[in-house]
Amino acid sequence: MTSGCDDECMALSIQEQFGHIDIYVFDQILRGNIAPGMRVLDAGCGYGRNLVHLLREGCEIFAVDLDRDGVEHVRRLSASLGTGLPAENFQVAPIEQIPFPDAFADVVICNSVLHFAKDEEHFRAMLAELWRVVRPGGMLFCRLGSRIGMDFERVRGGRFLMADGAEWFLADEEMLMELTEEMDSVLVDPLKTTIVQDYRCMTTWVQRKQR
Repeated sequence: MTSGCDDECMALSIQEQFGHIDIYVFDQILRGNIAPGMRVLDAGCGYGRNLVHLLREGCEIFAVDLDRDGVEHVRRLSASLGTGLPAENFQVAPIEQIPFPDAFADVVICNSVLHFAKDEEHFRAMLAELWRVVRPGGMLFCRLGSRIGMDFERVRGGRFLMADGAEWFLADEEMLMELTEEMDSVLVDPLKTTIVQDYRCMTTWVQRKQR
């Protein structure tokens, strides 16, 4: 029989190993789509919530974000885990200007960023950069706000009013499927949308680059 203390210690151990990882990124890890040894770029890394486990497991991690404090935190996190990765792997940069070469990464993660696009042109510019740095056969993981499952008040163009007063650029299923076709990619999974009651819809869009 496991004691309460043992349960607590186990829970702490899991949190230390995985941090506050997004459950849908975790799903890709469990299925082997993100694995040790891969080169992974987190575009819009924030404070590295999705990188703790990947840094521990020996992925070659790169990251970009506009938040200097977030990027510096990820640098310190990497150093604290003894990864040996150079500080230059972690850059302050916008997603539409990723400072890394073409066909660079096995996996690109863009979690909860694309819905901050100013308009469709900005959205497409960010997406084009994300796709540029994915190698042939590699994977792009996006989790973004959408209109799949809820109605929102349109402000202008593709921007809509959220329950907290923020404005988000929201894609819909038709747009994401048209983009998938334009990019000549293959869906790793069907689109998966989580509806957060009366607040937002978050869609997971995962593609594999054919060439």
